[in-house]
Amino acid sequence: MNVGLALICLFSIFYCGNINYKKKKRVELNIAINKPLKKNIKIVAISDLHLGYTINSKELNEWIQLINQEKADILLIPGDIIDNNVNPLYYYQLAPYFNKFHAPLGIYACLGNHEYISGIDSSIKFLEKTNVHLLRDSYVDIEGIFYLIGRDDKTNSHRKTLKEVIKNIDSSQPIILLDHQPYGLEESQKNGIDIQLSGHTHRGQVWPISWITDKLYEVSHGYKKKGNTNIYVSSGIGIWGGKFRIGTQSEYVVINLSSI
Repeated sequence: MNVGLALICLFSIFYCGNINYKKKKRVELNIAINKPLKKNIKIVAISDLHLGYTINSKELNEWIQLINQEKADILLIPGDIIDNNVNPLYYYQLAPYFNKFHAPLGIYACLGNHEYISGIDSSIKFLEKTNVHLLRDSYVDIEGIFYLIGRDDKTNSHRKTLKEVIKNIDSSQPIILLDHQPYGLEESQKNGIDIQLSGHTHRGQVWPISWITDKLYEVSHGYKKKGNTNIYVSSGIGIWGGKFRIGTQSEYVVINLSSI
């Protein structure tokens, strides 16, 4: 193969990878838990936004329009809202954009490793300027319908154990967990978590790195049930680095939650 043909092939691969990145995949899950639920709930989950210089106001606004079409009850973000630095988020004035999301029960998030990369104090300070409710080794009762837990990211070696976080929760009630990095999934199973939502992996973002993430994680992308615990690891709506998806997808997740 001559150099010219090789360059054409390479350009074609990355061109198609960019188109694939722009086409957000809608993933729908119908999950019925074996605990009483006051009413059925529609959840939208997006992870790994990586907002910054590469992904800014124009793209965020497109995502908002896409997600608002779902008319979800609540929006959940399991980490990595910020990319590598908070400065571009202020430059593009991104904080008010979160007010455009329609979610009657609110917007909730946990920390990801990139909030630490961006400087944890600066990241939290920015998030406080948005209407995103950050859960950091804490939980909230969502109108008596379910408990929502957000763990601190695994980057923090001193974060609480899941058992410590939930010690005052009535485990007979539905429990949803946001935990950015999908390690130790058996911990959720042992502690009566009904749904765990994670991200982080991007499923490698570009093939063949996806082979590596598939080996590193019990679930590097997709759905798995362990006992009564429903786990979904998202490949993320955003991207880190170049805007290419080769053999993977950028996605948002729609969960129709009911009880058996």
